[in-house]
Amino acid sequence: MTQTKVFRRAWKWFRKFVPALVVLLFTVLYSVLFSDASSAGKWEVVYKTLFRFFRFTLFLCLPLYLLLPLYSRIVAKLRGSLVKTGKEPEFRILPWKHWAFRPFQGIGIGLLFETRLLVVLQLVTGEPTSPFHFLPPEQFQPGRFLAITGISVLISLLLSTLWAFDDMGIRHVNEKDQEMKRMGKYAGTLMPIIFAFYGIYSLVASFQKGDAFVYLFKIVIVLYPPFATFAIFHNRFLRNRTSRFSQAASLEAGGVWRSSRPSD
Repeated sequence: MTQTKVFRRAWKWFRKFVPALVVLLFTVLYSVLFSDASSAGKWEVVYKTLFRFFRFTLFLCLPLYLLLPLYSRIVAKLRGSLVKTGKEPEFRILPWKHWAFRPFQGIGIGLLFETRLLVVLQLVTGEPTSPFHFLPPEQFQPGRFLAITGISVLISLLLSTLWAFDDMGIRHVNEKDQEMKRMGKYAGTLMPIIFAFYGIYSLVASFQKGDAFVYLFKIVIVLYPPFATFAIFHNRFLRNRTSRFSQAASLEAGGVWRSSRPSD
C-alpha cells in the first residue's frame, strides 16, 4: 500500500471522529483553564481527562463483542413478529445520526442510570454521594468506579442492540394493527428525552440554577466524545459483520407486512 493510500485512509477515518476530537480538545482546555492546580498539576489534569475518555470509550466499545449472540437470541425469541424491510443496510456516517442523535441518546440514558444506580450505591455503602458522578473525584473510589463501569456496559448493550436492529432494517410488527415500528422505538427515542429532563430536574433540585447548568454543561462535554466515538465504532463493527448479522436474522423481506399504512 502506497503512502498516499495510507494517508487517504487515515484522513477518511480521522474525519469520522472530528466532532468527538474537537469536543475532547475543548474538554481538556476547559479542565486546564478552570483548574486550581499549579502549572505542574495541570499536566495531571490533562492526563486524567484523557484517561477518563479512553476508559469510558473502552467500556462502551468492548461489549460490542457480545452484540451478535444477544442479537441472535432476540431474533430467535421474536421471530414471529419481526420483518426485514426491503432496503439494503447502508453504513454511511450520517452527521445528524452518528454525531448528534445517537451520542445524545447515550447521554440522556446515562443521566438516568447515573442518578438512580448511584442512589442505590449510597444506600449500600452509607457514604454520601453527589449528582453526576461521571465527573472525576479528587481520589480514586473503587465503588464509584465499579458503578460507572456497570452503567457503561449496560448502556452499551442496550444502545448497540437497538442500533443494530435499526441499521439492519429489521422492524417489529404490532399483531393487532400490523403497524411496523423500529425495535425499541420508545426506548431509543422518548426515554433519552425523558431521562435528560429528569437529570436536569435533579440538578436544579440539588443546586442553584447557575451551578446546575454548569454541571449539565460539564456532563455533556465529558460524555459526548465517548458516545460519539462509540457510535462510529458501532457502525464499523456492524459493517464488517453484516453477513453474520444477516445470517443470524434470516428473515424474509416484508414477510409479515400486511398493512397499507406507511412504515415508520
